[in-house]
Amino acid sequence: MSTIIVLAIIAAATGLALRSIIRDKKNGKSAQCGKDCSRCGGHCH
Repeated sequence: MSTIIVLAIIAAATGLALRSIIRDKKNGKSAQCGKDCSRCGGHCH
C-alpha cells in the first residue's frame, strides 16, 4: 500500500513539473534560455 502512495506522489509531482514546463514554453519562456527566449535569438525553440 505504501508503494502505491509513493508512486502516486511521484506521478503527481512529475505531472506538475511537466505542466509548468509546457506552460512556460507556450508563454515564450524556456529554462535553456534563462526563462527569456527573446535573448537567445530563437535557438531554444
